[in-house]
This record gives sequence, structure tokens and C-alpha cells, in this order.
Amino acid sequence: MRRSGNIRWVTVGVAGAALLALVTLLFGCASADASTEATRVRVGYFPNVTHAQALIGLSRGDFQQALGPGVKTLEKRFNAGPAVIEALFAGELDLAYVGPSPAINGYVNSGGEALRIIAGSASGGAALVVRKDAGIHSASDLKGKRIASPQLGNSQDVALRWYLKQEGFKTKDRGGSVTVLPAKNPDIFTLFRDRRIDGAWVPEPWASRLIAEAGGELFLDERELWPEGEFANTILIARSGFLKRNPNLVKRWLAAHVEVTTWLNGHPQEAQSLVIRVIHRLTGVSLNPAIVADSFDRLTFTHDPIAASISQVAERNHTLGFFTSKPTVAGITDLNPLNAVLREQALPEVR
Repeated sequence: MRRSGNIRWVTVGVAGAALLALVTLLFGCASADASTEATRVRVGYFPNVTHAQALIGLSRGDFQQALGPGVKTLEKRFNAGPAVIEALFAGELDLAYVGPSPAINGYVNSGGEALRIIAGSASGGAALVVRKDAGIHSASDLKGKRIASPQLGNSQDVALRWYLKQEGFKTKDRGGSVTVLPAKNPDIFTLFRDRRIDGAWVPEPWASRLIAEAGGELFLDERELWPEGEFANTILIARSGFLKRNPNLVKRWLAAHVEVTTWLNGHPQEAQSLVIRVIHRLTGVSLNPAIVADSFDRLTFTHDPIAASISQVAERNHTLGFFTSKPTVAGITDLNPLNAVLREQALPEVR
């Protein structure tokens, strides 16, 4: 175990925008990636049900086995996506499971240099939950309320702010009546339980936990806002320099990612039990099996990044003022390694 800056890395065995100048320096530095294949893969993820591939693949050793004995897997856990992008900008991550909004922000703020989306991970799995006693029965009742999100600019934060805008509300920081309070997911749970917020737009399992353990009720499943209920909640990204210099390692990781996704969808009961054990080991929280089952019901695990939803999220970021000009994200995805893996596994390619 070692420390790199404020990053705490764990060696796994088998068993906000950064400055463009910093990114340019990082990607122009020869020491960021060796000219030969890397001997380590540093991956970021959240201890959330929406990151089940990372939880399962790392705990069972699927990724380590796919990479081979000469490559170490180093993992770093995060609360929300903007912190992931900061770590990637600093050269402290090679791969990461993250939401689309932070990935888009990272791509745009680096002039398209920092990262690429290389696969999907989860669709669905986010919801607006309100307190039963908060008097919120329709969108109009959100006036004057305090609603939390996991972090400013993360995927749920953008979804919340977009929804409020569509319903005719301004946030309090822009002269409106609704307070949006970014906070870490565990803190959101405490604030909700203590009746210091009226609702929260959060990923799973936090939505299900608020309902089952903190007196909440489901107000809106985010799937209701998307065509056919499909949108990218979690995607897999790669640092561009790592992807360019280590195509074989990326392909091996993707092979394991696809296999774990297939296993997840084919063995939901086993997957839920394993996710419960891993989250308990990582956070000390023992999730009720019924909560995890509810979380899975709101989720679809997929290797498809659902590119159409990513483009819409980029437009929403611009409309909400996160970008001063309309972002161009046409080159944000690189699905060639994924499709090569899918061909090898006799699965349909992602178009």
C-alpha cells in the first residue's frame, strides 16, 4: 500500500474543471506513460450498486486475471465524478467508472485531449426521492424546497438542475426558490433522515436506502425522462495517453468488463449477494438484500455507452451554464477496442 499525493492506492491481487495548461503538460510529459506497455493499471470507481462491474470484477480478480501476472491493478474509490476527473487530469488514474457529465466536462475542458469513453456500464439507477412528510406531491411542490445531489456537476446534479429548469424553476443561487445542496452520498442520507433536506437526486443504492431506511418515497425514476427508459448512468473511460500507449491492456480490461457484465445479467441473485459483501468490506455498511434487489430493478447493466444520451447530457450542461459555448463531443467515444472484444466473444457490436 502506498500514497500518491492525496490518493490512497490499494494493490489488488488475484483473490470542477482543471486548467487546460495542466492537461497539456500532462499529456506532453514522457513520464506520464512509458513507451513500453505499462506494468500497472490504476482504476477509479464508486462503492455504488451502479458500479457493479468494478465491484465484482475487482473483488473476484477478473480484471487482474485478464491483465496477466505482470500487471498490477491499483484501485481508488470516489464519492462522485468530478473528483475522478481531477485525479485523471493529475495523471493519477488510467481507467475509471464514472457518470457521463463529469466525463463530458473533462473532455471539453481539456480541449478533447484528456479522455475517451470506451464502454458503457449501467443504464438507469438514479432517482429523485422525497421525504414523505415534505409535502411534495407534484413538481409545483418543489418551490422553496431543499434538494441534495452528490456533487456539483455530477450526473445526478445535472439531471436535477435540468429537471427543475424544465419545470420552470430557478435554483436559489440564480435568484430562484429551490435550493440545490451538493453533498456526499452518506451525508445526504444523514441530512435526509434528520429532515434537514426535503429530497435528493441520487444513484443506487442510495435512492433505495432513502426509501427503505430514511422515510423517503420515490418521486421520480430518472428513466421516465428518457426515450425507452435508457440513459447512461455509468460509463467506462480511459485516459487518452494510456489508451494510446497500452491498447492491449485496454482490450484485456474490456474483455473482462464485458464478461462480468454478461455474468451480472445472467446471475442477478449471486451478483446482488456479492455486491452486498463488497460494499460492506469497502464502507462498513451492511445493505439489506431487499434494498439491493430494488436497486437492481432500476438498473440495466450494459457495455453500450448509449451515446445518444451522452450527447443530450452535453447539451444540458451547456444550457445550464456549465459551458460558455456549446460543447463538441463528437470524438469523445472510442469504441474500436470494445467492438474488437465483442467480435471475439461473438456478441453484437456497438454502433
